[in-house]
Amino acid sequence: MNRRSLFLIAALCLGVAVWFLWPSREDGTDETAPTVAAPPLPRLPGQVAVPSATSALPPLETSDQARDLNSPASDIHADLRILHSCLDTYRSNFPRDGNPVGSNAEITAALTGRNRLRFAVIPPSHPALNREGELCDRWGTPFFFHAESATRMEIRSAGPDRRPWTSDDVVLSP
Repeated sequence: MNRRSLFLIAALCLGVAVWFLWPSREDGTDETAPTVAAPPLPRLPGQVAVPSATSALPPLETSDQARDLNSPASDIHADLRILHSCLDTYRSNFPRDGNPVGSNAEITAALTGRNRLRFAVIPPSHPALNREGELCDRWGTPFFFHAESATRMEIRSAGPDRRPWTSDDVVLSP
């Protein structure tokens, strides 16, 4: 064999080796192509995954159950009953999960449609939501949620003084 034949055989072997060893997906698409990933699912029952604002999909269905939340025609006690009812609705749609868990923002995310059913018990545009995505009382203070069990949630408003854990706090503990 001459040098030219050896060179062609070596180049062919190298090309075949590169073709076999080049990373590719099983479905035949290029691995380097950009893909759109779905937000991760919660890992623990009741735990809410809060996707970033850019990856959040709008709710498929929205309830009007919270339309009177913080209404001037009612009081804080009515607001707490509305939130309690919203949590009951959430639990009835997610019976194996129980209460949404986490911070106010994480619980609010679940209630505003960032859940696997994309069901919003509270509309994501409700005026009771602040910029941080927290549900706030009629004085603009975020509610404090305390899951007492999978089916019981204490809801606390800081009250008119806007300071939590003072004598004017209003609490609903079912």
